Amino acid sequence: MKPTASLPMYNLPEMRAANARFWAALRALLTEAGLRDLPEDLLPDRVPVPDRLEPEMLFSQTCGYPLETVCRGQAIRLGSPVYDVPGCDGPSHRAFFVVPENSPARSLADLRGGVFLLNSPVSNSGMNLPRRALAEIAAGSRPFFREIVVTGGHPASLDGLLRGEGDAASIDCVTYAFWRHYRPEAAARMRIIAETPVSPSIPFVTSAKTPPEIAEILRTALRRLARDPRHAAARAGLRIGDIVEVPDSAYRGLLDYERQAAQLGYPELV
Repeated sequence: MKPTASLPMYNLPEMRAANARFWAALRALLTEAGLRDLPEDLLPDRVPVPDRLEPEMLFSQTCGYPLETVCRGQAIRLGSPVYDVPGCDGPSHRAFFVVPENSPARSLADLRGGVFLLNSPVSNSGMNLPRRALAEIAAGSRPFFREIVVTGGHPASLDGLLRGEGDAASIDCVTYAFWRHYRPEAAARMRIIAETPVSPSIPFVTSAKTPPEIAEILRTALRRLARDPRHAAARAGLRIGDIVEVPDSAYRGLLDYERQAAQLGYPELV
């Protein structure tokens, strides 16, 4: 199997060039380190939250909650990006509860009985973090939302809100920053009413099948890419200020949010 590379998490069509530039910079560093037969290009249409992580995955970025649940044991974390966008502090991110600009909602409680647009049932920013936030006000097992519609991605959820197909969505703050940058007219029709708890940022990963020595080359190349002035433009295109190590315990903490929501009587986003 040929190795693959992808950057599916922040991949608006307008961002293809920026993602390609980042991979080209990393690929050059990997070549300098002696790796051969590297993918020329990123996979263009890999879904953000797949059912499984491919054994041929050399480099990608995968949501932290699936890495601790449905995809546990399938990937090795290589480093966590530090993004220069609102909602991030160091190697962290959170989600924003977003509603249409003309929505009467002013707080989370105002969303009760509405239609929630969900990117994926196993998403951290779309499901796990908002579940923890809503657990504070949801009444036990009683459904909080009238309906939950799965959209397949954060951009699709935002588009659905614009079309009037739902009342709210929980959007990863990095996605939201890129969406506002590239689609300011659409963003002007949206409003943030609340934030979720904080979470470690979405890590760069390689398959668990990748030999340890290659994983270490990848890790070292990412550190060089994060700090070498030659690659400032590649970093800037994705708003990355650094790439750092985050302990496994921080990602396991995402399961604490799951347990806390259950203890508060809201084990599922409903």
